[in-house]
Amino acid sequence: MSKRAALLAFSCALVGLGASVAAAYVHYHLLYDPAYSSFCDVNATINCTQVYLSRFSTVRGVPVAIFGALWFVVAGLLSVSGLTARPTVRENVPGYLFVGSTLALAVVLYLGYASFVLLRAVCLVCLTTYAAVIGLFLVSGAATSFPMTSLPRRDTRDLRVLVTSPLAITIAVLFFAGAASTLAFFPREEARATGESAPPAPTQDQRSEFERWYASQPRVPLIIPNDGAKVLVVKFNDFQCPACGQSYLQYKPIFEKYEAEHPGAVKLVLKDYPLNRDCNEALAQTIHPAACDAAVAVRLAPRNRVEAMEEWLYTHQPAMTPPSVRQAARDIAQIGDFDAKYAATISLVKGDVALGRQLGIKATPTFFINGVKIESAMAPQYFDQAIAYELQHASTK
Repeated sequence: MSKRAALLAFSCALVGLGASVAAAYVHYHLLYDPAYSSFCDVNATINCTQVYLSRFSTVRGVPVAIFGALWFVVAGLLSVSGLTARPTVRENVPGYLFVGSTLALAVVLYLGYASFVLLRAVCLVCLTTYAAVIGLFLVSGAATSFPMTSLPRRDTRDLRVLVTSPLAITIAVLFFAGAASTLAFFPREEARATGESAPPAPTQDQRSEFERWYASQPRVPLIIPNDGAKVLVVKFNDFQCPACGQSYLQYKPIFEKYEAEHPGAVKLVLKDYPLNRDCNEALAQTIHPAACDAAVAVRLAPRNRVEAMEEWLYTHQPAMTPPSVRQAARDIAQIGDFDAKYAATISLVKGDVALGRQLGIKATPTFFINGVKIESAMAPQYFDQAIAYELQHASTK
């Protein structure tokens, strides 16, 4: 491997590692720091939060960014060996990088499809890692000068060299120990929707810090009836928004718990804020093409079928289209006059949108808990604590 190619490969690996570490940092804080606001949330489309809170961001609860960081460490070590190893090993390094980057490119294409097509949200940090993988693929492919069919034989020969090198063995041991420790101890994301175990309860210090942050937040007066509830939770929602669906699945058990323990004390009010210019003219472009029809479908659903309609919408987001939503409205909610009532109902949706604009809604979901504005979803344990806080203070008034 030439010195120039090795330096280019090392640069790509270094950029990818930095971006992966930044992604893991953001992901962690989104899950465990309710006051954290991601630096790469620009608008509804360029939005790291939506990507990191989606089902595509983790593997068995571990952020994909962690696996990416480990892969880039391996790529970086291989690139360094392309500069410092003995000539027979340096010759083979491009082939190893090419195989690894080809596999990584397949992963990148899948994640890119999930981001652009399914989520319709883009993470700038993720794009940097994609570019680093593509760079490694191109550099290693251009630098490989031998038939790839000979790589297994070359690999066997290089392994013999590795086991005779104390430095190589030390580096390998340190890498595998570090990788195992990272995967074992990095906090795993809660996934109630898939039935995985509950997240770790916040420590007393974390609970105290959250309470200090929450108590310091301003309260926005909302002219929305609470029907005698001590805690009014208002959610500005888009039924095609992945983060809205995720928060629905994660927070549903919390609302059920408080309804069982304190009947009527906690009320959830859903307000529509579709990211679709057909019913939300505040947007520069349509993000979710079926969102307006979805909002109408829920409003027209009979009371005993609202939950089933919501469940269908949240669990069919990637493939949702206006026609499929209208078909589901007929099949699931048994709405036979969707078209006839659409115009009148969409005006109600637009009324919610107007309220959202007055309240400064920038993205979905946005919550108001007794007037405390929570932009984007927070970790379930902190959402639970916020409601508990409001209940406790309501009982002392």
